[in-house]
Amino acid sequence: MTVDPGVEQYIESLPDERREAVRTVHERVHAEVPALDVRMWNKFIGYGTYRYRLANGKENEWFVIGLTNQKRYVSLYICAAEDGGYLAEQNAERLGKVNVGKSCVRFTKLDNLDLDVAAELCRRAVELVDEGRFGI
Repeated sequence: MTVDPGVEQYIESLPDERREAVRTVHERVHAEVPALDVRMWNKFIGYGTYRYRLANGKENEWFVIGLTNQKRYVSLYICAAEDGGYLAEQNAERLGKVNVGKSCVRFTKLDNLDLDVAAELCRRAVELVDEGRFGI
């Protein structure tokens, strides 16, 4: 497992009000899924990777879990699905006072996110991706 030094640089570059939220979520995700490599994907902190095939036959690579600061909120992406739906979407009511769309969990304050549930979903996402079940 490796951690890209750019991750800390990215976190340090964030506005004060977001820096600690992103750092806290990053540290928790990293603690929950320590076997995953952590690297920057443009403005995303990405944890692990998986490959998938597009309808046109081309292959892409993407992160299993992603974290980024947006203009109005912080986004945590949990890119795995189970039983015909994305983990984040299926567990939206458990994640706290957040906005959820498919694999993306958006929150404006760390206190609004149930970090224990998010950590549980991150662990499950890794299990599903390891089984080859990352999309619907």
